[in-house]
Amino acid sequence: MTLLAKWLAEGARQYPSLDALRTSRGQWRYDELAALASQGGQTLRSDGLLAGDIAAFAAGAGELAIAALACSSAGVALLPLDPLTADLAWPKMQALAGGCLKRLAALPIASPAGPVPPALTGRPDDLALVIATSGSEGEAKAVMLNNTNLDAAARAANRCLSLSAGDCWLGCLPLYHVGGISLLYRCLRAGATLLLHERFSAAAVWHALHASRVSHISLVPAMLAQLLDVADGASPPKALRHALIGGASLSRPLCERALASAWPICPTWGMSETAAQAATLLRPGSDWQVGQVGRLLPGLEARVAADGRLHLRGAQVMHGYLNPECRRGHGLDDGWLATTDLGSLAADGQVTIHGRADDMLIVGGVKVHPATIESCLAACPGVADVAVMRLPDPVWGDSLVALIVGTAQSATLEAWVRNSLTAAQRPRRVLRVDGLPRSAMGKLDRAQLRTLLRETVQGPG
Repeated sequence: MTLLAKWLAEGARQYPSLDALRTSRGQWRYDELAALASQGGQTLRSDGLLAGDIAAFAAGAGELAIAALACSSAGVALLPLDPLTADLAWPKMQALAGGCLKRLAALPIASPAGPVPPALTGRPDDLALVIATSGSEGEAKAVMLNNTNLDAAARAANRCLSLSAGDCWLGCLPLYHVGGISLLYRCLRAGATLLLHERFSAAAVWHALHASRVSHISLVPAMLAQLLDVADGASPPKALRHALIGGASLSRPLCERALASAWPICPTWGMSETAAQAATLLRPGSDWQVGQVGRLLPGLEARVAADGRLHLRGAQVMHGYLNPECRRGHGLDDGWLATTDLGSLAADGQVTIHGRADDMLIVGGVKVHPATIESCLAACPGVADVAVMRLPDPVWGDSLVALIVGTAQSATLEAWVRNSLTAAQRPRRVLRVDGLPRSAMGKLDRAQLRTLLRETVQGPG
């Protein structure tokens, strides 16, 4: 048994009648969900899964949540996969994990078909969760998180965001991303309710905020923008105390728009390697600047490396990257994680993120970061979305191209760029597009953007 099942069992004893999980499949009180998890764990053990195995499962949010609980009850780590890409991801994960990886064909909720081996008590360094991710060049990677990592992350996040028994967290992020599945750990540790939406609908979320007394919600900036459109200037219910905004850079215009309607937004920064949330700004003020994400969660320490990248160390930093022996520390240096993000640390501990190190461009010998330019252009009237990319230039090295969605006039854009950006930061070309490719977590998909840029400049084919 890993921590998730342990917390659920404790919740069943302390507050059995409180709702633990609500999904499109149904809702379960703590005592009901504990019984379901135990049955699922017995099924997995009777099917031959052993403590230390990793079970891969592709499904929607509700089924993944129940699979996570069944795996935890059996002492098996879960690798949640995107149903749309699972067949492509499976051989890559097999190559990384070796023989300990099994694939679940169905949700383990049927009664056990054979004898059930006894459950084993989990140890702090036992693996509990594996999250598929990718490196800077798109190579397959997976992050191993053990009981200690997940306990430290949930404890710190709950303390930061004052999550307690009886609260309700609305989750509309995919559970195959750490930002989605981490909510299950936080809620069960606190005795709160996790309200899961299978997919994001601004209208459905706006309704749920009012109907379900939601206290916490996790959103990416694109979701926040759609919610503000649906709300049409109205403030959210007073029951909503924290709206965690992460996964992608929050623009200043969007922040100002949310604050004007009294949304309790909390810009945050995290990653799979830190079991999600690593730093959070609880209440941005009128002087908030793009990239400011507040202080690190308790238990984390940071340093800025010579190349400008932030390094992190602490109990919630991953067990390591997935490898056939599940060796601890793979990808770490004396416990330090070298993140892919450029950042700075203020004297008071405030963290500012300047963008991804692997997105850095060189224009005429000057280092410029697309995120800096994108945040500036996003504030220009009439710009709905923007991405800054590069084209090779024999003189400048990188020639900047801005892909713009919106109605901003060319003269307005030219004046905005001239008054707001240095010569090296100014895009040489501005291209109009209907939309920009983003991941399920709202991040700009740079690989697809390169294809879009090539087709826009050269034409398809």
